[in-house]
Amino acid sequence: MEPSLDPNQQSSHNPLLAWLPTLKREIWILAAGQLLLFIGQGFTLVYASIYFVNELGFSPTQVGLAQGSMGVSGTLGRFWAGNAVDHSTLGRRGTLLIAAAIAALGSFCLSFATTYPLLVVGNLLLGLGISLYWPATLAVTVDLTPPEHRTEAIALTRLADNLGIGLGALIAGQYIAMAGNYQILFICKGLAYLAFAGVVFVAIAETRQASSHGPKPDMLSNWRQALSDRRLLTYLIANIFFTTYAAQISSTLPLYLSNFVPGGNTETGFSERIISYFFVWHAGLKIVLQLPVTRGLRSVPHVLILLGSLVLWAVGMLFIWLIGIVSANAVLIALVAFGVIAIAEISYSPSASALVGDMAPENLRGIYFALDSECWAIGFLIGPTLGGWALDHPSLLGKNLWLLLLITTGITAGILLLLRRELGDNPPQEIHPV
Repeated sequence: MEPSLDPNQQSSHNPLLAWLPTLKREIWILAAGQLLLFIGQGFTLVYASIYFVNELGFSPTQVGLAQGSMGVSGTLGRFWAGNAVDHSTLGRRGTLLIAAAIAALGSFCLSFATTYPLLVVGNLLLGLGISLYWPATLAVTVDLTPPEHRTEAIALTRLADNLGIGLGALIAGQYIAMAGNYQILFICKGLAYLAFAGVVFVAIAETRQASSHGPKPDMLSNWRQALSDRRLLTYLIANIFFTTYAAQISSTLPLYLSNFVPGGNTETGFSERIISYFFVWHAGLKIVLQLPVTRGLRSVPHVLILLGSLVLWAVGMLFIWLIGIVSANAVLIALVAFGVIAIAEISYSPSASALVGDMAPENLRGIYFALDSECWAIGFLIGPTLGGWALDHPSLLGKNLWLLLLITTGITAGILLLLRRELGDNPPQEIHPV
C-alpha cells in the first residue's frame, strides 16, 4: 500500500516546492496531459471566430450558431458521459480516450471547413468530445484526492488548462502574424488531443471503485437520485449563468475586440496579434495566481467564493463594455478587464467543481459531474448564439450585450444566496449514502 505523503515532510526535503499541493502522482501526470491538450485549445481560442468571419466570409450570426451547436451535441453527450464514467466496463479511462479521439476528429474537420455544413459538423464533434472529457477528468481527480485537498487538485487541472491556453495563444499569435495560415492551427489542435490520449493510455489507470455490496441500481435510478438533490439543482441553475459568461470570453469577445473597438490599432478594432497578447495576459495571471489564490481561499465556504467571483465578473463585463465606448486608453481598459475576469475565473472553477464533488455520492460522481458539465454545454449554446446575434445587430443590442450580461449577475447572486441557505441547513457530506 502506497504511503501517504506528509506536506510538512515534503517541504522539509525540498523547501522550494513547499508551496505545491501534496497530490498523487496520477494527478500530476493527468495535468501534464492536459497541458498538451490545452496548448492545442489555445491555438484556436482567439482566432476561430475571426477566421471564419473575416477570412471565410461567414456572418457573425452563422459562426455563433455553429459554435453554439457544440452545446447541442454537448448536452446529449453529457447524459451518456454520466453513464459511461460510472460504468463498470468503460469507466473514467475509457471515456477519456473516446473523448480525445472524437475531439481530434472535430478539430481536423474544422481545418477544412470551407462550407457551412462542415463548420457545423466540426463544432458538433468538438462539443461531443468535450462533453465526455470534463466529467471523466473531474471524476478521476476527485477519486484520487481527499476532500481537504480537492480544491487544490482541481486548481492544478485548471492551472494546466490556463498554461496550455496561454502558450497556445502566444504561439498561434506569432504564427498568424508571420504566416497567416489558420488551417494549420486546427490540425495542431487535433494532434494535441491525440497526444493527450497517448498520455492517458500509457500512464493513467482506471480509478473507478467497483461496489462490492448491495444490488446495483439501474442507470435511470441513478439519474433520478441525482436530480432529486435540490441543492445540486440550485447550483446548476446558478452555474449556467457562469458558463454563459465564460462562453462570451472565448467566442464573442475576440470578434468584438477585432471589429467593434474605436480605440484599437486598426480601423475597426485591435489586430489579431494585440488580441492574442490580451489573452496571454489573461492566461498568465491565471497561471501565476491559480494555486496561491486557491490555497488562500481554502477555508472559505464554496458559495461565498462563488459570490465573490460573481462580483468580479460584473466588474469585468463593465470594463469590456467601456472598451467599445471610449476612444482613448482602450488597451489599458482591456488589460484591466482581462485581469479582473482572470481572478473571477480562478476563484470560481476549483470551488464550483469541489462543491459538486462534496455533494456527490461516490457511486454517482460521473452523473453529478455530467450534470455540472451540462451547464457548460448550455452556456456554450446560449453564449455564442446570443453574442453572434448581438454583434450582427448593433442597433438593437450590439455593444450593450455586456451591460445585459452584467444585469443578470443580480439574478445569479440571488440563486447563490438561496444555495447558501440550503447548504447551511444540510451540509454536503450529509447527503452521502452510508
